[in-house]
Formats: sequence, C-alpha cells, structure tokens
Amino acid sequence: MSVAIENFVKAIYKNGKSNTNNTKPGNIAKALNISSAAATDMAQKLAAKDIIVYQKYQPLKLTEKGNKMALTIVRKHRLWESLLFKLFDLSLHDIHREAELLEHQTSDLLAEKISEYLGNPKFDPHGDPIPNANGDITTVDTSMPLSKASEGKSYIISRLLSTDKEFFDFCSANALKYGNTIQVSKQFTSSKMTQISINNNTIVLNSDFTNIIYVNENN
Repeated sequence: MSVAIENFVKAIYKNGKSNTNNTKPGNIAKALNISSAAATDMAQKLAAKDIIVYQKYQPLKLTEKGNKMALTIVRKHRLWESLLFKLFDLSLHDIHREAELLEHQTSDLLAEKISEYLGNPKFDPHGDPIPNANGDITTVDTSMPLSKASEGKSYIISRLLSTDKEFFDFCSANALKYGNTIQVSKQFTSSKMTQISINNNTIVLNSDFTNIIYVNENN
C-alpha cells in the first residue's frame, strides 16, 4: 500500500480513538492537510478495496481488513518512537516526526526485531499502547484526563496525547513525562484550570493541557 493510503487509514483509526471521535472525510482531511475533495476521493477508492466503509455525509469506518492495516502501521510507528527515544534520547516531538517517516519503510520482520530488542514494550514514550504482532492491544486503558482528577490525590502520568512541539517542550521542562508522579492540589472548575505539584514545584495548567495529559491514580 502507498504512504498516502497508510496515512489515511491510520488517521481514521486515531481520530476514532480520540476524544472527538470524528472520522468524517472533512475531519480526516484536516488531520492530513489535504482537501475535503481529496479525502472523499480516497475514501471511495478504499471502500472499493474493502478497507473502509464509506457512506455519503457519514463518518468513515474501518473494515476488519482496514483495522488490521491501521494497527500494523501504528505498531511500527510506536516501536520506532520507543527505539529512537531509547537510543538517542530524542524529544517526544522529534521521535514522532521521525517515526512518521520510518513506519512506511518497515517490514513486519524488522518491526518484530525492534520489539524483541526493546523487550516487547506495551507502551511507547508518550504512553500510547503498542499493538502486538497480531495487531492486538493487550493492555486495558484505565486512565483519565488530568482535568477530571480529584483534588488531594496522587497520580501517575500515563499518556501525553499531542504531536505539538511546544507542548512537549513545556512538558519536558517541567518533568511532565510518562511514568512521573504528580499531586493534584486544586481544581479551578469555573476557570478550567488545575494546580499540580511535581518535584517540589507548583504548576497551574489550563484545559488545553489537562485535557490531553492522562493520568492513573497512584495506588
């Protein structure tokens, strides 16, 4: 399959898993920076190949074949992110950017070798689950957005749902990394802000951050 097809299928999968759950052609077009007409044309072509289900004005849905394709691409992407982070200590933004290129040039054999080298990780450095070689995600996501966390409780950062460089730069500068522990001091409900403590520092985050930083309660 071409890079364009793989990116299109992956975008449907990722948008379907996002908070907006919007997989209409126009929204997929925005995610891929292409025209709505191009997205509709691609959707019709992939529907003819039994990769997606296309109905005019309706959200796009992956078929079983399409879902397997998407998970294969996602697996390669997240394995590359994990490898690049381990070997070169690149930023979370940089590993995503490089993995976007490498995922399309990676055979199933190489993906399996990378996984074995890394110890068959379940999550990438952003906290996103890595599908196994069969295309299955074997972990259960119990995380919640930081905006929903309770005051006075301790949480572990489980996912950073962004591709924005400035977001990752801010997170890196303030130790907001996957696996780190934070304390929720105060939820300012009316202003949609959250005060947290981490490494003896106090930070106040607005909803632009707290809706894409996911946490699990630290039991």
